[in-house]
Amino acid sequence: MENIFKAHKTLFLSGNTLSYEFRVSQLKKLKRLIIEHQEEILEALYKDLHKSRFEAYSTEVGYVLKSLTSTIKSLKKWMKPKKVKTPFYLTTTSSYLTYDALGTVLIIGPYNYPFQLIVEPLIGAIAAGNTIIIKPSEFAAHTEKMLIELINGHFDKDYLYVLEGDYTVTSKLLDLKFDHIFFTGSSRVGQIVYEKASKHLTPVTLELGGKSPTIVDETANLKIAAERILFGKFLNAGQTCIAPDYIYVHDTIHDEFITTLNQVINTRYSDMDSFGRIINDRHFNRLTALIDETKVTQEVVTDAPTKLISPTILKGVTWEDKVMQEEIFGPILPVLKYSNLKDLVSLLKTKDKPLALYLFSNNKKNQTYVFENLSFGGGAINDTIMHVSNPYLPFGGIGMSGIGAYHGFYSFKLFSHTKGYVKKATWLDLPIVYPPYTKAKEKLIRKIFK
Repeated sequence: MENIFKAHKTLFLSGNTLSYEFRVSQLKKLKRLIIEHQEEILEALYKDLHKSRFEAYSTEVGYVLKSLTSTIKSLKKWMKPKKVKTPFYLTTTSSYLTYDALGTVLIIGPYNYPFQLIVEPLIGAIAAGNTIIIKPSEFAAHTEKMLIELINGHFDKDYLYVLEGDYTVTSKLLDLKFDHIFFTGSSRVGQIVYEKASKHLTPVTLELGGKSPTIVDETANLKIAAERILFGKFLNAGQTCIAPDYIYVHDTIHDEFITTLNQVINTRYSDMDSFGRIINDRHFNRLTALIDETKVTQEVVTDAPTKLISPTILKGVTWEDKVMQEEIFGPILPVLKYSNLKDLVSLLKTKDKPLALYLFSNNKKNQTYVFENLSFGGGAINDTIMHVSNPYLPFGGIGMSGIGAYHGFYSFKLFSHTKGYVKKATWLDLPIVYPPYTKAKEKLIRKIFK
C-alpha cells in the first residue's frame, strides 16, 4: 500500500498528469472501457443488490457515461485561466483564477451505488489532473471485483489503482498523507475519516446522509405526490442517501394520502422480482427490527434468504418510535401528521440538517417559506431525488449530512485548488505604495479605501 502511494506521489510530481491531452485521453479511455464492459457491470450490480437492468443503467452506468461525455466536452474550457474583475486602485493590473491539481487523492465508496459513487468523483479527480487511489465497498463484492478488473487491468497502476479489502485496509489508507480524501457513507464512519484526516490537515469531502424529510401540504396533488415520493423512496430498495426518510402530511389530507400511497404500491410495486434487495444480513435484520407491525398499512413481505423487504408504509408514527431514531436506508416509509406549517418548520430546525428535503405543495407562499427557513443539502419542490441528476447543480450535504459538493464543474473544482493571481504592467509604477509614508499619502489612501 505504501509503495503504491509513493509511486502515485512520484508520478504526480513528474507533471505527466497535468496536460489537457493526458486528462482528456484518460477520460475517453474510462468511457470506452465502461461501454465495452457495461454488461459485466450490470451483472455485478444485479448480484450485489438485485438491481434491475433499467435501474442499474439509469442510476449507475448511464449516469456516469453522461457525466463523462459532459466533462470531456467541457474540460478545455474549465482548465483555461479565467480573468476576473480588478478594483480601480490596482491600476495597470489584471486578475486571474486558475485551477491547480491537488496531488494524490483517495476515493472511498459505499455499497448502495457501488459503481456510480466511485466513478462519478473519479471523473472529477481525473479531470483535475490528480493521481487517484480507490477503495470500494467490500460489501458490494461483485462490483468491487468489476472495478478492480476495469481500473487495475487497463490503467497505469501508478496513476489509478483500486485497493480491495475490509475496514482495516481503509483504516491504514487513512493514515497516509493524501492531498484530498473523498468519502461517501454513513455519518458515523464519516466522523472517523474526518478525525484521521485532521492529523495531516488533509481536506475532505464527506458525502453522508441523515433523515431527509418530505412535507405534503393540503394543496398538493396527492396522486402525483404519492407516485414521486414512492419512486424516490423505493429506488434501490430505499438504499439511497437522498431518499425521503419520512413524510409529514397535513392532518386534513392524512387519511386520504395513506390510501393513495397504498394504491400506488399495489399498482407499481406488485412485482417483487424487479425490486432491489438489502445489501447483507446485518442490514436486513436491522431494518426488519424497525417495522412496527401495529403501524403497517398493508401486508409486508420479508424474506431473509433473499434479503427482500417489500415496500412498507407506517402510519401513526411519532419521534419516539424506533424507526425515527436513525436514518432508515431501506424500503420503510413512516408517515407523521402536522397541522401548522410554521410549527413543523420550527420542529425540523431542531433536527440535524439533512442531505435532502422535499416539499409537495402548490402554494407558492408555503414553497418560499419552507425553502427559505430550513437548511439542507439540496432538494426539490413537487419531486424527489431528481435534483441529483442535474450536472449544473452542486450535490452535497451540510452539517451532519456532509462537507463539500460535487457533480459536473463542481467535481472538477472540488479536486482542484482555486488559485488567484495578478499580472501587473511595468510601464507605470505609482509611488504611493512606497515609503516614506507622508500625511498626503495617508489622506489619499483613506479616500481610496473609503
